[in-house]
Amino acid sequence: MTQVSHEELYRTKKTTSVFLLADNRLVRESVYRLLCKKTDVSVVGHRSYSEDVIEQVVSAQCDVLLLDETARMNSGVDLVDKVMQAARSLKIIFLGIQDDEDDFLRAVSSGVVGYLSREASANDIVAAIRAVTRGEAVCPPHLILFLLRYVSRFMKSAPIYRLKAQHGLTRRQQQLLSLVEKGWTNKEIACSLNLSEQTVKNHIHRILRRVHAEDRYQAVEAVRACGPLS
Repeated sequence: MTQVSHEELYRTKKTTSVFLLADNRLVRESVYRLLCKKTDVSVVGHRSYSEDVIEQVVSAQCDVLLLDETARMNSGVDLVDKVMQAARSLKIIFLGIQDDEDDFLRAVSSGVVGYLSREASANDIVAAIRAVTRGEAVCPPHLILFLLRYVSRFMKSAPIYRLKAQHGLTRRQQQLLSLVEKGWTNKEIACSLNLSEQTVKNHIHRILRRVHAEDRYQAVEAVRACGPLS
């Protein structure tokens, strides 16, 4: 039986195609040489920013775009959005970023899945490429903590979560209460939500108990302070 070496097995794995966009020549050449040594990575393009770079990235049909801080600043704020619109499956990794929380949130909201600081090593870059290829996200640990706290604050401030946190109302009960606010009868609500009229009455009864209201209209007023019902 012919034995297959570890290196040969590694080469049979899916190769991740990478486009390197870096205005810093030293960064570009160093990262390019590094990636060329990896059997599971193929560099399909490496260059500095220019106006036709989006077209080149898209035509390369790469899996990952590495974007250094200098190229990102020179390209303007719309580059990532335009690239993502043209190639929705593309995974973008920022290289050499500053620890700016607002910038990090903008990157996350635009679809960036990798965020490496200036202190990141060559091994960190390779590990990030492999991680996003597996469907993971990469960023410094302290930014993960910041993101979790930001999401927690956002969820608590949203009306639907305030209603649930303060009154324990389910999504169905909130939906029902929004129809009560519009003046709908139990029968109308039942028909709209495909429920029995008795089920609607039971929901109303539970809502009154949870918000300590004497009737349905007091219940509406009690939860309005948390924000819109619909």
